[in-house]
Amino acid sequence: MNRRELTAMAAATALSGLAGTGGARAAAPLRVLILGGTGFIGPHFVAVLTARGHRVTVFNRGKDPSKVPSGVVQLIGDRNGQLDSLKGHDWDVVIDNSGYTLRQARLSTQLLKGHVHQYIYISSISAYADLAVPGVTEDYHLAQVADPNTEVISGGTYGGLKALSEQVVESTFGHAATVLRPTYIAGPGDTTDRFTYWPVRVARGGVMLAPGSAQDPIQFIDVRDLADFVCRCAEQRLSGRFNVCDPPRAVTMGSLLEACRRVTGATVRIEWANLSFLKAHKLIGADAPEGNPFPIWNPPEGEDAGDALVSPARAVAQGLRFRPLDQTIRDTLAWQQQRPAAQQTLRAGLSAQREAQLLKLLQAS
Repeated sequence: MNRRELTAMAAATALSGLAGTGGARAAAPLRVLILGGTGFIGPHFVAVLTARGHRVTVFNRGKDPSKVPSGVVQLIGDRNGQLDSLKGHDWDVVIDNSGYTLRQARLSTQLLKGHVHQYIYISSISAYADLAVPGVTEDYHLAQVADPNTEVISGGTYGGLKALSEQVVESTFGHAATVLRPTYIAGPGDTTDRFTYWPVRVARGGVMLAPGSAQDPIQFIDVRDLADFVCRCAEQRLSGRFNVCDPPRAVTMGSLLEACRRVTGATVRIEWANLSFLKAHKLIGADAPEGNPFPIWNPPEGEDAGDALVSPARAVAQGLRFRPLDQTIRDTLAWQQQRPAAQQTLRAGLSAQREAQLLKLLQAS
């Protein structure tokens, strides 16, 4: 990073949560199409855009009409070929947060070319070939996939297909293309439970198992900060590629758990399991039967050494801002507590039984 980027990042961190796009209405309302709009991140995009006075249309399969607010137009269709409802319309900007395959990218870009002025594609840092080095920027080499036309979305194909989809968007829209690569997305509405696991587990109290060390960095982006930046990209016609995540080392496992303890008021004692223990019990690495059971954390070595050290300097220089960690934790917990009973068992992290087993092994080692 150069001095200007470092200064911008420091200022953004200091002004966390104070300089988003929310608040006053935009001077010139935009016609915005969202491909998706009713999943996890889509409703947050709709919320900030409508709050700014933009006219929003969502295109999806219509499975959850309750998530479409009054005043938002809904067009029914499917990314896999049923796009007729999009024909005959024009928009200022399209936000694609539901494109996962090469075919989907080709269909939507071909149909919308000449009918939108800007195409914002929500990609992922998984689009990078690897994250073995710290400080990965938007110009780092991209992932590949053996069969570009595969429709199977898996850990082995997801990143390569995102990279291919980016290339379709950029080749079709040129300087009117915006590619956003978020890391883990956190906050209210995240049914993957990856971030949610940590505040929920701390709130339960008692002796708790945590991976690695308190100094290990983690990276994520609050979904509302992502939504604010998407809105900024649309309003200011920002083009190009942007990593969207908090600054490297702004949050560590230790600071996350301490913030969770501060917000919840829980009495918890953290037992840190070092890498040797985690490897010995096949909790990380290629031998882990079910993958990493510690969400949003990766070992700070090997092929994932730079996983939590991606550079968001380019986005920060263009106005990406970050709300306080305590706010993300507090709002995520409030949302979690309102979920149905069936969703109180989280999809990520250790079960209480498995954690108790590992704590006994750790204490005996």
